[in-house]
Amino acid sequence: MQLCLRQLDPGETDHELIWLSVSVTSIGLAATWFAFGLPWPHCLFHVLTGRPCMTCGMTRSAIQFFHGHFLGAIQWNPLVFAALCGLSIFNAYAFIVLATRAPRLRITLWTKLEKTYARIFVITVLSLNWVYLLLHWRNF
Repeated sequence: MQLCLRQLDPGETDHELIWLSVSVTSIGLAATWFAFGLPWPHCLFHVLTGRPCMTCGMTRSAIQFFHGHFLGAIQWNPLVFAALCGLSIFNAYAFIVLATRAPRLRITLWTKLEKTYARIFVITVLSLNWVYLLLHWRNF
């Protein structure tokens, strides 16, 4: 795996613009949803089994995160907290890159072994997060 900084080629997908737009739009829609007092989403898995699914606590974790209650966000769903921290860093990076037209950070030259390790890492992190949620299921 190699990281490189380079300008966008003509016609290349501008991931920073796309994902920053998706992120800002999603936050705006969620804020509007809750501002109008619309119902919270319900987890069908939790309703049927009484146990949390892999994403249970996601909404409450996000609400805690955006209110600045980081410990509460970690307690509801550690993986969502980590994802929101990463998303915040990416959004700041994307805004700076778009505003200054700076070179973009790209990952290149992934080997097959690195891709395999990345998949194993993602599956392991998802599994460990679900184990955490199952161990704290009484909170849900």
